[in-house]
Parts: sequence; structure tokens; C-alpha cells
Amino acid sequence: MHESNSATKPPEPGPAAPAAEHPYAVFQNRDFRRFLLGRLAASMGTQMLTVAVDWELYQRTHSTLALGFVGLAFMVPMILCTLPAGHLADHFNRKKIILAASVLTAVTSLGLALISWWNGPVAWIYACLVVLGVARTFLWPASAAFLPGLLPRPQFPRGVTYNSGVFQLSSVLGPAIGGVLYAVTGSAAIIYVLNVLAAMICFALMFFIPNRQTPAERQPVTVKSLATGFSFVYQNKIILGTITLDMFAVLLGGAVSLLPFFAGDILKSGADGLGLLRAAMPIGAVVCALWLAHRPPLLKAGRAMLLAVGVFGLATILFGLGNPACLGQWLGLTALPAGVWFWFAFAMLAVCGGVDNVSVVVRQTLVQILTPDEKRGRVSAVNSLFIGTSNELGGFESGLVAWLGGAAIGRSNASGAIFSVVTGGIGTIIVVLAVARIWPEIRRYGKLA
Repeated sequence: MHESNSATKPPEPGPAAPAAEHPYAVFQNRDFRRFLLGRLAASMGTQMLTVAVDWELYQRTHSTLALGFVGLAFMVPMILCTLPAGHLADHFNRKKIILAASVLTAVTSLGLALISWWNGPVAWIYACLVVLGVARTFLWPASAAFLPGLLPRPQFPRGVTYNSGVFQLSSVLGPAIGGVLYAVTGSAAIIYVLNVLAAMICFALMFFIPNRQTPAERQPVTVKSLATGFSFVYQNKIILGTITLDMFAVLLGGAVSLLPFFAGDILKSGADGLGLLRAAMPIGAVVCALWLAHRPPLLKAGRAMLLAVGVFGLATILFGLGNPACLGQWLGLTALPAGVWFWFAFAMLAVCGGVDNVSVVVRQTLVQILTPDEKRGRVSAVNSLFIGTSNELGGFESGLVAWLGGAAIGRSNASGAIFSVVTGGIGTIIVVLAVARIWPEIRRYGKLA
């Protein structure tokens, strides 16, 4: 069986649990509902903004490297600000941090709208993305550590499932709406303004949630204090292994940053097709979240996570190869209508989203229930640093590998994008095998509760 958790489990957060558990019992909690609605608004606005930035840069530069720099712009503030963000989340009011991050997001989105409207230099877009990255870096650990105080311990795994599902739902609606709006209006500025509105809706909903946090005694900002989260993660092999698995899977297996080239050059589906492709993974994740929410907690959570990430890698490979130039030519199916290839790609991304959500629920639940409340901010910051950095660095890595496998050697951008996605999927499967061997505790971890 898995390691004993009795020494590491924190006291039960939130109010007392109801006697009878129902899949939707968590929604009787008014503050949890406000939290989810605020997260839905903010996440949907951010997803709309991201698809608009990607398509605007694709149209203005037609460069895989330019899209890769989007990930780099988000990654730099994560590296510089994650440790201070975790320290603040443990020693200051988490609710106020969430509110301040929402205001900063709104102001920066307004700046992006003005730059886009006046066709300002591309460098200014990257500057705004760096500021948005700062806001996200402080928001993530504060928000993650804020959630356990809203729910009793028995409801927490299901709360994490719904929280993840709401994020994925926003990731369905955001890219789809953003892609359609861009196709209809031809303007990214309108989408950036909508993100201003979304951030302020999140601010209003969070404002009315009472703050139940008792901040830890304030400590000076020292290297030892900042490094507490890293020390705890390193000592807890289950948390370390699950974070490492997700980090490298996202770093190597992410195809999202190259979707403009798949939509524009490979599948010929345009801006609205890009919006649908961006929504495919979240659609799969929402379906998976609903399925998980109606099931008891996973009985073999560790094995489920390893299997899920392995399927993620396989589906990524099939997405990269699922086009007339690869599978079409190899199997003699080049005459198939373009729509068939588009929906095959959509289906593979949906599979990626579904299995990725299993991994996310397992990791987020374990990080919160195995961490004492006074360290949750810093441990959540480490978690967001590992996963967030791998998301953004993965975007840069995908763009760089696509450039090296395409334009740098005289081949097309489309060939480079396919090469980057397929090799990334292969790398993800190798990572699963390595993690399963290095951290056998994960294979043996049992019930997720």
C-alpha cells in the first residue's frame, strides 16, 4: 500500500462536513459557488485573451519562434516572483492578494487593447504579457491555498474536481468565443477589453467571500523562509513525484502553442478552427470532470495518474500525425475531406484533455491534503512554479523545436510543427516510465481522499 499519511495530513479545513454526501453537495456552500463563478469569469477571459494574442502574433509575424516567445514572456515572472508569492500567501491576507491580482490583470488587458487598436510594436505586447505573468504568479498560490478553507475535508477532493472542471469549462468557452469574435470582427482589441470585464467580475465575486484564513506569524523574507515550500516538496516523495511527472509531461507534450500553425497551415481551418482546437482539450477535461464527480474517490490514484499521462503522450503523437501529409500519405487516405482530418485532430486533443484532468485532480488534491495550512501558500507556489513554468517553457520549447525542425533547416513551418508535437509526445511516454521507476510510492498510492 501507499505511505501512511497520518503524520502529514493537516487538520480538516472549512466547516463541518454534512452527514450524507451527494455529488452536488458542495454547491450548497455559497462561498464555494462564488469562488467557482469568479474563477470561471477570470479563466474564460484569460483563455479568450490567449487565443487572441496567439492569432494576432501569427498574423503579424507568421513565425513559430514569435509564438514561442509568448511562453517565455509568461515564464520569466514565474521564475522571479514565485517564491515571494508563496511567502505572501502564507503570511498575508490571501483574499486581498487575489483582489489585487485581478485589478492588475484588468489594467494590463486594457493596455493590450490599446496596443492592438493602434497597431503598436510587437515588443509592447510581450511587455504586457510579462506583467500579466506577474499577476498570475501571485494569484495562483493565493487562490489554491484559499480553496481548502471553503470546504470540509471529505468534500475537498470533489471540490478540486469541480474547480478543475470549471477551469476547463472556461477553456472550452473562452477559445471558442475568442476565435469566433476574432473571425467576425477581425480585432483582438475587443477581446482584450472583454478580459478587463471578466477580471472585474472575478474581483466583485471574491470581494464578498469572507476571509477565514489565519495567516501565520509574519516572518522576515529570508532565503530559509522562501525555500520552505521547496524543502517540504523535496521531503514528501509523493508530492515531488507527481509534480515532476506533470511538469515534464506538460513541458514535452504540449501542442497548444503551435495550434495556430495546425489551424492555419496544416488543417486549413482559420481563426474559428483555432478556437475550436483550443477548446478541444478543455471539452475532454470537462467530460472527465463530470465523470469523476459522480464516482467515489479514485482507489488507485497513483496508477491512474501514470496511465493518464501515458495516454496523453500517445494521443499527442496521433494529433501530430493526423493530417494528409503524414497518416494520410502513409495510409493512402489523402483524398479524405479536410474536415475529417480536422475532427480527428479535435478528437485527439479532447482525449489529451480528458486524461490530463485525471492527472490534475490527483496532483492538486495530494498537494493540498498532504500540506499543513501554514505552508500551503509556499507549497502551492512551488507547485504553480513547476507546472506553470513547464506550461510556458513548454510553449517556448515547442516553438523552438518547431523552428529547428522546420525553417532553420529549410523546411516548412508546418513540417517543423509536426516534428515538435510528435517528438514531444514520445518524450512524455518516456517520462512516465522514468517516474514510475524512480518513485514507486506513486504506483502504490491508493485511495484519493
